[in-house]
Amino acid sequence: MESLRVKAINDLSTQSYQPELDGSPKITGYYGENVFNLKTARSFLSDEAYKSLSGSVKGGKRIDRSVANQIAAGLLQWSEGKGVTHYTHWFQPLTGSSAEKHDSFFTIKGDGTPIEQFDGDALIQQEPDASSFPSGGLRATFEARGYTAWDPSSPPFIMEIGSGKTLCIPTIFVSYTGETLDYKAPLLKSLESLNKAAVEVCNYFDKNVSRVNATLGWEQEYFVVDEGLYNGRPDLVMSGRTVFGHAPAKGQQLEDHYFGAIPERVYAFMRDFEEECYKLGIPLKTRHNEVAPSQFECAPIFEEVSLAVDHNTLLMDLMDRVAHRHKLRALMHEKPFAGINGNGKHNNWSMATDTGVNLLAPGKTPKTNLMFLTFFVNTIKAVHDYSEVLRASIASAGNDHRLGANEAPPAIISVFIGQYLTKVLEDIKQRVGNKFDEQDEAILKLDLHRSIPELLLDNTDRNRTSPFAFTGNKFEFRAVGSSANCANAMTSLNTIMAETLKKFKKDVDALVEKGDKKEIAIMHVIREYIVSSERILFEGDGYSEDWQKEAAKRGLPNVRTTPMALDALITDKAKKLFEGNNVLNHVELEARHEIELEKYIKKVQIEARIMGELCTSHILPPAIKYQNTLIENIRGLKEIGLKESAYINQKQILEKISEHISQISDQVSKMIEARKKANVIKNLRDRAIAYCDDIKEPYFDKIRYHVDKLELLIDDSEWLLPKYREILFLR
Repeated sequence: MESLRVKAINDLSTQSYQPELDGSPKITGYYGENVFNLKTARSFLSDEAYKSLSGSVKGGKRIDRSVANQIAAGLLQWSEGKGVTHYTHWFQPLTGSSAEKHDSFFTIKGDGTPIEQFDGDALIQQEPDASSFPSGGLRATFEARGYTAWDPSSPPFIMEIGSGKTLCIPTIFVSYTGETLDYKAPLLKSLESLNKAAVEVCNYFDKNVSRVNATLGWEQEYFVVDEGLYNGRPDLVMSGRTVFGHAPAKGQQLEDHYFGAIPERVYAFMRDFEEECYKLGIPLKTRHNEVAPSQFECAPIFEEVSLAVDHNTLLMDLMDRVAHRHKLRALMHEKPFAGINGNGKHNNWSMATDTGVNLLAPGKTPKTNLMFLTFFVNTIKAVHDYSEVLRASIASAGNDHRLGANEAPPAIISVFIGQYLTKVLEDIKQRVGNKFDEQDEAILKLDLHRSIPELLLDNTDRNRTSPFAFTGNKFEFRAVGSSANCANAMTSLNTIMAETLKKFKKDVDALVEKGDKKEIAIMHVIREYIVSSERILFEGDGYSEDWQKEAAKRGLPNVRTTPMALDALITDKAKKLFEGNNVLNHVELEARHEIELEKYIKKVQIEARIMGELCTSHILPPAIKYQNTLIENIRGLKEIGLKESAYINQKQILEKISEHISQISDQVSKMIEARKKANVIKNLRDRAIAYCDDIKEPYFDKIRYHVDKLELLIDDSEWLLPKYREILFLR
């Protein structure tokens, strides 16, 4: 019987995968056609209903339940016109993926008459079973009730799956007693907290600002591999990454893949999923080859954070589904392959006012540049004061394989701002002193204004080794993992920024009350924040050992593993931060800490189990078979009287194979025993640490070393698992 590896390679050689795609019209011709946005809503809603919906979308106002029926009726009419038969509340539980339960519009009246019906109650709220979703102890199995509640900030959309169509209502997910059970609800709360704090600071400079929205542009990295080769790798199927695999002769060392020509088969897949994205209003702008072989990236035009998060979650779902249609697989694990770059998801974050100003973009006047500096310095201060919270927000089993691996930011959180802004901050630090008066303030403001426009020319010198870098008009949070829900990082970033801005307002107002002019008070506080947070600024190579030593001298935390990073969620500091901004209470934080620990344990456990299974069923049998072949060959050469020199090389190979077999068998057995010991540990944190320190760290790389060496020694025809050279280069 031929192995899945051989079958997949043969299929690639003999079959053509050329799915036919319709000639696409202009993107603008079908962009958003499956989205019930305000433009579409205007055609299906009364003036009253449209005004209510518009006020909720643009201003965060609550929709009156009496109007909900009208909106639901408009949604039903629009959906039926597009062939939709079912609807669902689409939400993002703490599983890392989206969730949905489909209900039909079809119902039967009391007299037996069948009708299509969708009312306001069905639109606004549903009660899915909450017992099977992660809750961190907030929900017991017997307490099944949970609530999904409509989030009008994200428009309803139609999901097409094959010939079926479903109306999806974006919602939040909460427990019966009101605790949040998803990523979305805390995100919305953090956005509102940031809005309030940012508006108050903006009003120092512009009284017309009444709302501030955080914006996000994500960059999704992923690998594309042949489905047949994927199916031949149980580790990819089970865990999303290859736990074994020797590096191919050619990897990324020639740097010939980055920005290279997109392979035709992958190009067809990209066109297909992009079309699906455009129908759903996802504004994809960029696609290109990434650094590693078979690695790619797509990125949209930036959007308001809540919508951007939904769109990224949708995109990952679409990418997986469309890839399958092309007999491909899209891999979004942070480290699917050893020895080459992993996948990240850079989060480009900024803030924009309802007057059209990007608060992290240099302005055209001294006044607007002072506003830019205010928000710029406050961001640095926020990251400095709450770096451990940011580190916790991107902690996961997958990201642990990537962070610090000379291809992604280290576990040390630092900020890169570039040489020009470094000089600007240094000027403020030097020139703002106790005797700083109105004349000094006016001169400095003018000098800063003259120097800041140079940023637009020169601040594109991005430091690719920095986890948090300023890139001209936004900050790029580069440490976020590719499989992560952006909401986690964005909730933390919004919250720490809100907290810092509140403190800034309090500090400025205190100086004004003492008699300082407002602008002088602002400059004094900015200087104070520069001095107190400058240790987090770093312009050099974040991958170097020297930086790790320097960071330790500066007192910056270097938290390498997820179980330890997650501790930051349950500190008094974190509880005060999130509770004070009405984002998460201490019970919800403790629940999330528990959920993330459990998620970590399960993922490492799955990887450990698949390693053991592969060693037993895929690695050792062909190794032993080839070992026996060598034994018989050596014995035969001896029997016919040949000198030892005729078989000495075979004997050496045999000795190596025997040693690797012995080591694999021994280490796998020890790993299983370590797992048994870890599994009986009651305390969840201690169990997670045990899985990290007693299972992953001592055994994963050691077992992999011996398996990968065997891959080079065993007859290629006997090796069962598709090799890196096949997975990464055959498509």
